[in-house]
Amino acid sequence: MSLKSRAILVIVIGVVMGLSLSIGGGLMNDNRAPDKEELAWEQARLFAEVLERVKRDYVEPIDDADLLESAIRGMVSDLDAHSQYLDAGEYRDIRISTTGSYTGIGIEVDEVGGNVLIVTPIAGSPAARAGIRSGDQIIAVDGVSIEAAHLQDTIGRLRGQAGSKVIVTVLRDDDAIQYELRRQIIRMASVHKEFLSPSYGYIRISQFSENTARELSRAVDELQDANDGMLQGLVLDLRNNPGGVLDAAVDVADLFLNSGVIVTADGRSVDSRFTRSAHRGDILDGATMVVIVNRGSASASEIVAGALQDHDRALVVGTETFGKGLVQTVVPLSKGRAIKLTTSRYYTPSGDSIHDVGIEPDIFIEDTPGFPDLSLSGLLDREADVQLAEAIDHLQARPVMHSNAQ
Repeated sequence: MSLKSRAILVIVIGVVMGLSLSIGGGLMNDNRAPDKEELAWEQARLFAEVLERVKRDYVEPIDDADLLESAIRGMVSDLDAHSQYLDAGEYRDIRISTTGSYTGIGIEVDEVGGNVLIVTPIAGSPAARAGIRSGDQIIAVDGVSIEAAHLQDTIGRLRGQAGSKVIVTVLRDDDAIQYELRRQIIRMASVHKEFLSPSYGYIRISQFSENTARELSRAVDELQDANDGMLQGLVLDLRNNPGGVLDAAVDVADLFLNSGVIVTADGRSVDSRFTRSAHRGDILDGATMVVIVNRGSASASEIVAGALQDHDRALVVGTETFGKGLVQTVVPLSKGRAIKLTTSRYYTPSGDSIHDVGIEPDIFIEDTPGFPDLSLSGLLDREADVQLAEAIDHLQARPVMHSNAQ
């Protein structure tokens, strides 16, 4: 065994033994204590044996650090489907998704047919102001060619310090066009709004970030102002919304409720056990609501749909939701790394756990192929999108609700 491997083994044994002692601390007189210590040593020896075998016999040489990181990833990810170890880049991406902002040039990109294509430049961003268009193919960043297989690397190179410059080369109609752009803070909108008809609004939430409740409140205000200060009804579209920040979901539900429990959670630690309740102040003043969900509606989306359904504040239309009733906490580690760890189970106001079950809609309507993804581009089609059509029918047929009025 190499000196480096021996050093790693010593560290691993120390960690395992430390965990063993912390678990059995103060139990030196317990007959079970020696068994735990022996087990800890045996597991440490097994780890070292596997490490050495892999290093010696695997078909490709592997670095010690890579092996240990893989072991850490396996340890955390084996707990459940949602816990994971995050390296510095992955932790940065998590923070971006939860805060709803990042520093870059303001483009959405995707790999299509082996090419990195610009899906859309974000309105008001450096990319949009410079004239970059949807459909442009990125072929180089700062003069270095990019590969579709390394999309995340390309995204990372486009980001940087606010005010710094980056040169992006795109291919458009067989012409290579070079843009020199200055990075800035980009705020990603999670709320999209429009009118369905006079007095009836439509709002879609694509994910729950720290800014979502503020964006939603502003969107409702703008719809109401454009309709002489009131709305008769609102469709809240949560389809294909994977969730996000739990507190954002609580704040969104609170916007439409005057009182009552929104969600409760139960876990092992004090911080993982809590109850969140609504505060007086329904921004729609009792106007009718319909929430659309599907199998892509998960976690925070289910918190909102479940709370509004349990309090009879909204009719839920669509399919059963995903069924993710677990809460993850992101715990920072050294050198910019972190672990995302499941710490709680959450329950709807009625006391139900929706984990692996989901929210049952009041009216079941199967998804229509192609929807609701098109609605992200503002292409609402009430005839082709049967879930939306059903939501509108019920919105217009139901009287203004006052179940929350006090």
